Amino acid sequence: MSKVLKLGITENSNQKIKEVKTIDVLANKGIIGDRHFHNYNDPYNQISLIESESIDNYNIKFGLNISYIDFRRNIITKGVRLNDLVGKKFKVGTVELEGIDLCRPCKHLSENLNQNNIIKEFLRKGGLRCQILSSAKINIGDQIQLID
Repeated sequence: MSKVLKLGITENSNQKIKEVKTIDVLANKGIIGDRHFHNYNDPYNQISLIESESIDNYNIKFGLNISYIDFRRNIITKGVRLNDLVGKKFKVGTVELEGIDLCRPCKHLSENLNQNNIIKEFLRKGGLRCQILSSAKINIGDQIQLID
C-alpha cells in the first residue's frame, strides 16, 4: 500500500524543516504555513514529495542516518514510484494532486546535509513537484492512489 510516511514544513526558506502530523493544503496556493505558500503560486512550488526508499538506499549505501525530513520535501512517501506520476493525477488522502515535474537535487541540499554526492546520487530520485488541485488536510498514514 502506498502511503504518507512523514510530513514537513518550514515558514521561511533556509530554515530547518519541522516534522508535523498533518498539513492543510489550498488548491493552487500551497501548504498553509509553508515557505512556498502564495496566493498565485507556480505549480512547481506548491508541494513536493520524495520516496522514503530513495533516502533509505542512500543512507545504507554511505553508512549514514540522515532523517527523511532533512531532505526538505513536504511529503515523504512509502510504496510509490513518484517518477511514474509525472503528468498524472492522483490522491493523497482526499487531496487531489497532479505530478508536474521531478525535483532536481540542488547545491543547497548538498550543503545543508554536508554531502558532496547528493546531486549525483539523487538525480532522477529527488522527488516530485506537484500542483494542488483540491483543498483539504493531508495526514501521516494517508493512502496515495492514482486517479483513473
